[in-house]
Amino acid sequence: MESTRNADGEAPTTEMSFGFLTKKPYTPPSWALHLSPIPSHVFSLGHLPTPIHKWNLPNLPNNTEVWLKRDDLSGMQLSGNKVRKLEFLLADAVAQGADCIITIGGIQSNHCRATAVAAKYLNLDCYVILRTSKVLVDQDPGLVGNLLVERLVGAHVQLISKEEYAKIGSVALTNVLKDKLLKEGRRPYVIPVGGSNSLGTWGYIEAIREIEQQVQTSTSKFDDIVVACGSGGTIAGLSLGSWLGPLRAKVHAFSVCDDPDYFYNFVQGLIDGLNAGVNSCDIVEVINAKGQGYAMSTHEELKFVKEIAAATGVVLDPVYSGKAAYGMMKDMAENPKKWEGRKVLFIHTGGLLGLFDKVDQMSPLVGNWQRMDVHESVPRKEGSGKMF
Repeated sequence: MESTRNADGEAPTTEMSFGFLTKKPYTPPSWALHLSPIPSHVFSLGHLPTPIHKWNLPNLPNNTEVWLKRDDLSGMQLSGNKVRKLEFLLADAVAQGADCIITIGGIQSNHCRATAVAAKYLNLDCYVILRTSKVLVDQDPGLVGNLLVERLVGAHVQLISKEEYAKIGSVALTNVLKDKLLKEGRRPYVIPVGGSNSLGTWGYIEAIREIEQQVQTSTSKFDDIVVACGSGGTIAGLSLGSWLGPLRAKVHAFSVCDDPDYFYNFVQGLIDGLNAGVNSCDIVEVINAKGQGYAMSTHEELKFVKEIAAATGVVLDPVYSGKAAYGMMKDMAENPKKWEGRKVLFIHTGGLLGLFDKVDQMSPLVGNWQRMDVHESVPRKEGSGKMF
């Protein structure tokens, strides 16, 4: 197969350049120039900017508006928040001469799927370490949801049980695979869980600049930003960017795993890695929304996802944005004064493929079908209807 990049990692030069999948020098927003280190380059992987539109949610507090930033529309195969981080991480991988990528996550990891696709776009092999149950770790993982895309694009899937993962940890596991590949003469580049390190944080610092530019061309100015939090990198970039730049919206992160204290500490580490000189507790509010646990959905949460889709046409994923929106609406109902009169921007971080892993739980909620009743008086003639 012909490579999509040259020996220097640059996109091939042609008479026409369409921008997509090209590597470009990066210049940060003026308000982020004091951060360090600043990335030198970025790959164009996402379909950006993603649109913003009003979200007509029911039962909002008085004079509260919710708007939706559609990062789920950043591209079908790469859709979601992960593509913004990968634009910086893969530029670094190519600059370091990597020939393959290693990353890690849950069995339905959106990040691992996006990484596998992006790596292949750039002619890099991808190895994904996926966490699953001990009863399934020795079985073919199947082709449901994100797994189908990962396996179609040729990702090398390595399964690890949740129990082993808990005892060994993601860093050690990726290092084990890295050492193995180095001994085989490969040049691996490791991307952490969710792409959440200080370099990946730039993806959502840049997203804040994008939102600022969109706000400048409209009459909307947002008081609050709401987003799901799973690995911490997205909220680190959003909260730091909103704090440093002119947007100054308050960021509310609804965590779908771990607990708020963990994320305050983790985000602090990421922004310290950029020498930001900011306290994480000052720039983001983290609210527990994990429910029964990561990637585990209650009947009420899935019913909410169904009701919001039916009411607004917006399909939320069950692991991230579904839980965050459910948590936001619950907080609005319990603390209406906190939200009254405010203009809220909800970041839809994608993950639609994760719904396919919940079809058994969703089935009882979507029973709106029946056989069409066609009266016998309607004329019938063979060949009348062309079947495409």
